[in-house]
This record gives sequence, structure tokens and C-alpha cells, in this order.
Amino acid sequence: QVQLVESGGGLVQAGGSLRLSCAASGRTFGSYAMAWFRQAPGKERELVGFISSSGRSINYANFVKGRFTISRDNAKNTLYLQINSLKPEDTAVYYCTGPHPGNAYWGQGTQVTVSS
Repeated sequence: QVQLVESGGGLVQAGGSLRLSCAASGRTFGSYAMAWFRQAPGKERELVGFISSSGRSINYANFVKGRFTISRDNAKNTLYLQINSLKPEDTAVYYCTGPHPGNAYWGQGTQVTVSS
């Protein structure tokens, strides 16, 4: 079993930044890849990006365009998503999930709302 708990979301003005965290417990966190997804109102859930178990390999969706950074600290069992230059279209619930691919386990999500 893996338990995932996201935090760090909130209301922010366009152009601002947020750092989302995902605390993991259960199976050995450092042994599997992790991913971030997001779901905007009325839209399907979409992949933001994923990171290898070691953190040395990271892949992003095309829409990220350098504004998002995924990282992990295996010693702290924590996954991160840094989002800069936030836009209103980034408004969504952000989820962490793993092991990736397959994504058997999901957090409850954290709401990010960007005002214009």
C-alpha cells in the first residue's frame, strides 16, 4: 500500500509561483517513478510530467514550456512540483500518483486557483 498526500495549493495571482508537495508513505518511495497530473474544471485529467525513481530522468508535457519543475527527495519520501509564471489556465486540481506508469495510487489532490 502507498499513501499519497498533496499540499501547497491555493489561490495565487497570475504570474505568481507555487510549490506543491506530495508526501508518500508505505512502499519504499525511492524504488519507483512518480507523476503529477492535473484536472481543470470540465476537462479530462492530464499528465503534467513524471520523474524516475532516482530523480535523474524527468519528462514534461508539451504545455509545461519550462514553467514547471518536478523533483523528489527520496530521503524525505516527498515529491515536488514547482510552478512559476502561473496562468489562469493552470487552475486545476493537481494530483500526485505512482508508481508510474500504471499509477495504482493517487493522492486526494490539491486545488490551485490562479486569478487574472
